[in-house]
Amino acid sequence: MALETQGVPQLELEVVIGFNGHVFSGLRVHPDREHLIYPLGLVWNIETKEAICGSPASAHNAGHCLTVQYSNTNENIFVSAGSGTLRVWELDLPNRKIRPTECQTGKLKRIVTCIEIPEDDKFIFCGTTSGDIMKINLKTGLLSDCGPVKTKYSLGVTVLRILKSGDLLVGSGSGAFTLCSRTNFKTLKEVQLEKGVTSIAIRGEGQQFFVGTEAAQMYRFSYEDFKAELISTSHNSAVKDIAFSFGTSELFATCSEEDIRLWHIDKPKELLRITVPNMTCNSLDFMVDGHSIISAWNDGKIRVFAPESGRLLLTIHNTHRMGVTAIAGTRDCKRIISGGGEGQVRVWELQPRGHQLLETMKEHKATVTCIKIKSDDKECVTASSDGACVIWDIVRFVSLQMVIANTRFRMVCYHPEEYQIITSGTDRKVTYWDVYDGSTIRELEGSQSGAINGMDISQDGKHFVTGGDDKLVKVWDYMEGVVTHIGIAYGGNITSIKICCNNRILVGTSADGAILRWRFPHPSSA
Repeated sequence: MALETQGVPQLELEVVIGFNGHVFSGLRVHPDREHLIYPLGLVWNIETKEAICGSPASAHNAGHCLTVQYSNTNENIFVSAGSGTLRVWELDLPNRKIRPTECQTGKLKRIVTCIEIPEDDKFIFCGTTSGDIMKINLKTGLLSDCGPVKTKYSLGVTVLRILKSGDLLVGSGSGAFTLCSRTNFKTLKEVQLEKGVTSIAIRGEGQQFFVGTEAAQMYRFSYEDFKAELISTSHNSAVKDIAFSFGTSELFATCSEEDIRLWHIDKPKELLRITVPNMTCNSLDFMVDGHSIISAWNDGKIRVFAPESGRLLLTIHNTHRMGVTAIAGTRDCKRIISGGGEGQVRVWELQPRGHQLLETMKEHKATVTCIKIKSDDKECVTASSDGACVIWDIVRFVSLQMVIANTRFRMVCYHPEEYQIITSGTDRKVTYWDVYDGSTIRELEGSQSGAINGMDISQDGKHFVTGGDDKLVKVWDYMEGVVTHIGIAYGGNITSIKICCNNRILVGTSADGAILRWRFPHPSSA
């Protein structure tokens, strides 16, 4: 990656929409109290970057260590805990030794998921998968208390934080977020959030705190009213596709497991969420008239939604037997072209009271990964993981041309003048093809490592962008075939990428659920 980016101008990253809610305790308040830090067993000396010493974190008859916490008053003491293990450790730096003391919990056998130690270091509070909290005397290592006794936390205690008052903020795997008493663990205040709580970050003296969940949502609370204010949302799994509303650079949509989300380009907050439980949306597109979003789902259905309300307008059942994997709509808004996991390409006609299958076209032997329709609505091109791209006549429903390469194609794009197509895939190459005779015009080394998953061409045809498993977004000069700018996605692999129609913004999505917005370096001359 360092060699590829060396000497090439960097893209200007403007916005990142993303919060990996699966990282436990990943949400932190910056010491300046104005910013939040969050993600997308040796002891180390940070100054010398060397390991001081090492020791098995658990006894031989115990399970894995899952969490550690340091002492507030003695820098040589910390606590580790996990499955059937709870130890207080003391570092002996001069002799480079580390000595554990087993904590005694009597008959209680617990899996500890989180630890909190008050400022005075008198006790250790341990959250468990059983849904209770153990209170251990740090000095003696003996169990002092355990609770709540009656109503335990459903799906376990996942996060603990101690306020200045000594009371506890508790997050559970069921999404319950509570303030409980430090003396008897009695619930004082409670709020139910969406999915399990994974992070609690306290701001300042505890008058305000932030909570992150597995749903990749971030909430702000004040101590006084203890009401949840949703401040950030993002996808909690890989984003599959992205689409801009035709003719505008303001509105775009993304899809992932279970949902489609609409966003405004200048505001990193979702405008609308369309949820289909337990299903995955593989691809989506806006119809040109802006009245509907067409979407491809792994249950073999095409679903059409209204972009203003999210209302389901149409469902086409049994579209493809191995799931719908690619989709596109014609400019006249009368037809939908779909591709499936079995390799078939189907043309559907939209009617006032339903739909009709016009034709099933069979050339591909594997998953159809991308569909692009020519501007006159008479032809389309499909890419497949079988290593073929087929240009179809969608009036007579016959194949006009096929190009084949030793790759699994991920993307195909028409050049705006439509005399060429460019392809990308697992062979890390970007290839230019002649539409009429299928000949190879040019082949570029698109990436030094990893497949190219996303690609898009600017409306003037002068530049195109690529992104893939190397986590790099590259802007290319189309005629010269050289990279002009590079952007780095520091999280997951790039899954899709689009240039907005006014050549002002470049939006990419990643496998860790993030949406990234860069300034496009070649704005339209107009």
